[in-house]
Amino acid sequence: MKALPPRKAAAHAPMRVAVGQSSLGAMLVAMTDRGLAAVMLDDDAPSLRQGASRLVPDARLVQGDVEMNRCLDAVRTCIDAPWQPFGLPLDPHGTAFQQQVWQALQAIPYGTTMSYAGLAAHIGRPAAARAVAGACGANPLAVVIPCHRVIGRDGSLSGYRWGVQRKQRLLEMEQVARLERDSAT
Repeated sequence: MKALPPRKAAAHAPMRVAVGQSSLGAMLVAMTDRGLAAVMLDDDAPSLRQGASRLVPDARLVQGDVEMNRCLDAVRTCIDAPWQPFGLPLDPHGTAFQQQVWQALQAIPYGTTMSYAGLAAHIGRPAAARAVAGACGANPLAVVIPCHRVIGRDGSLSGYRWGVQRKQRLLEMEQVARLERDSAT
């Protein structure tokens, strides 16, 4: 699950988009020629399509494409079986700092959480908790880069771009999965 080196989004980078359903509701995935560039979550597919067309006006919506269906399946597995390795290349676009935070997020084990301040300290920037929160909010790969595992210092769920209810549900699903896997060993 290693992210590519930082690069800013090209104004006209070719991107393919597919929409499907997951246990968290509707989801949209977007792929560049380098890898998975976006995963968005919402209650319904039309809202996702509308959001995607604003973000990536040149994106091409594809349905029934084998590679895009594989991508949708991989994200569903990431949601429902977080212990499974995510096998697709990633292509998140962001600043060098955002990339550093997103890389660190991938090291937080499923079924556990870390505070924004703890994550800031982990990346060697202990005074940057707010900037870390901003990078989490800018994460283009919902669930795949697990920003939902970052919480407030006091244990509060804080915000989540895709809805605090989804964040709570993801954390509960991951905790149950971790307990089940730990008790089976």
